[in-house]
Formats: sequence, structure tokens, C-alpha cells
Amino acid sequence: MQWRKLGHLFNPDEWDLGDEIIGFAQGPQALVFDDFIRVFFSTRKRSQNGKFISTIRYADFDESFSRVLRVKKTDIISDGALGAFDEHGIFPMNILRVDDLVYGYTSGWSRKISVDIDMAIGLAISKDDGDSFERTGSGPVLAAGLHEPFLVGDAFVQRFASTYHMWYIFGTKWEKFTPEDPPDRVYKIAHATSRDGINWQRDGRQIITDRLNPDECQALPTVIEVNGRYLMLFCYREAHGFRTDSTRGYRIGAAWSDDLETWERDDMAAIESSAPGAWDSEMLCYPHMFRLMDTVYLLYNGNAFGREGFGIAVLDP
Repeated sequence: MQWRKLGHLFNPDEWDLGDEIIGFAQGPQALVFDDFIRVFFSTRKRSQNGKFISTIRYADFDESFSRVLRVKKTDIISDGALGAFDEHGIFPMNILRVDDLVYGYTSGWSRKISVDIDMAIGLAISKDDGDSFERTGSGPVLAAGLHEPFLVGDAFVQRFASTYHMWYIFGTKWEKFTPEDPPDRVYKIAHATSRDGINWQRDGRQIITDRLNPDECQALPTVIEVNGRYLMLFCYREAHGFRTDSTRGYRIGAAWSDDLETWERDDMAAIESSAPGAWDSEMLCYPHMFRLMDTVYLLYNGNAFGREGFGIAVLDP
């Protein structure tokens, strides 16, 4: 099994995403239609105080991924309310078809004073095939709790038989690794289940072993069935120094499971960085796997957390 890169699929600097947008196309997530593929992503705009707010756009591609058919220039979901868990933006937004509806599991961001941010997972629903979404409520469906005391986000949801499965991240701590730098967060991947996609049961247990060290940060899991087993891709990095040292930044990891709960890490099943100078040479992050007909594809971001958009790869047997 090997991932074969098909190229740099979408660069936000080459498209009109709206006058207020200042770049980035992060966390790409696919919704497959009969004759095209819609890819949702988070981009950035400035709020009234000059700080960034993450917002959601999409681009439609033909089935060969050789042509962009349409780019959404307006928000598909409104900004979060004052004081709400998603007041300062949504990143990422996981997409799932549920009968005639499209569910969007949002990662809502809100800024704090002692540390940078807090996160929680919300649910928005689309009745027009993902062109627009309405929140199911002002609050989250999953947030920090007794055994997950810090941020919660990066939901990836799939339905197997009659059960919804969610893989997501939860914060284990904030720590100042140097006296002069602000605190950094550490987060791990966990699993939850639901009968309705709204009310979730979880145990706050880390399910993916660390490779770097106990402070390894794991983010944005994505799961797909391959030859009777389940493959998870995710990104991981060092907790500190990742913004200035590319060797400490995000790369893609992998794990296998037979029951969706117990996972064996196997980073040999992941995708590798490109040669120096490429858009994805220094960083690989925010993976998303999806199936088109009988082929498994991977969307992912590259250098600078998706500043130059996302690329695509295909899984060769």
C-alpha cells in the first residue's frame, strides 16, 4: 500500500474567496456528489479588533480533480455569537451525509487570557446539500469535561451500522516550556460513540500511542475502511518550537484497527514530505480520506499550516 501524490490541488491565493479573506485553506473535507466533489475548508478574515476569525468556504471539483467548477465566496455558516464557544471561528468542519441532510461537526474557537484558545465541538445542519448550514444550538455537543479538562475539537464522524463513531482530540495540559514563551497545549486523540449523532458517550482515553515523546500533539484524525480493516491518518508534532523549527512541525501518522476502538500505530502507512522547495516539503498536516467509487483519496495541507492550500493523493494497493 502506498500513497501517490497527484499534486497541489488548490491554492487560495489564486482564487477570489471574498474581499475580506486574507488567505489559508485549512482542514479540507470532501462531500461527494454524483458528478463533482465539494471540498470544504477553513480560511481567515479579520474581525473588528483586527484579529483573525476562521470561516468556512468550499470549492467544487470535477471527478478528475483537474478543474475547479465553483468557489464559494461567502460564509456557509454565520459567525459565532458573542461569548459563544465558536465566537472566534470554526476550524475544522467535518462533513457527513445523514439521509437527506448534511451534518457539519464544527470545531469552535474562542480566545482566552491566560492561554491562547479554548475549543469545543458543535453541530450544524445543511438542508441544501452543504451550500449553507444552521447551528442546532448555541452550545457545543462535546466540550471539556471531568476527564478531558481542556480543549476538545477536530471531530471526524462516520456511521457504521447503527452507531455513530467520533474520533476527536482532547487537551491534556497547557505548559510553559520556556520562561519567555507563552504556554503551549498538548492534545491526544480519543473516541466516542452515539446513537443519534448528537448525544455522545466517551471515556477520555488516549487511543493512539506517542512516537515522539509524552508531549506529542496529535490532531485531525480521519478514518476509512481498507480491505476489511480500518485505517486512521492524523497529524502529529512537537508541543513546543514547531512554529520556528520545521523539524518539530506537523507530519502525518497512521494507525490500524479491527474494531474502531483499539489502534496499532503504523506510520509506514502515512504519506511523506516532498523534496525541498515544494509547497509540502516542510510540513504535512490536517489529512482527510474519502472514497470516490472504488478509489481512496487523501486531501492534506502542507507548509505553514495550509497557507498555500491543499493537495491530493491517491491510495495505490
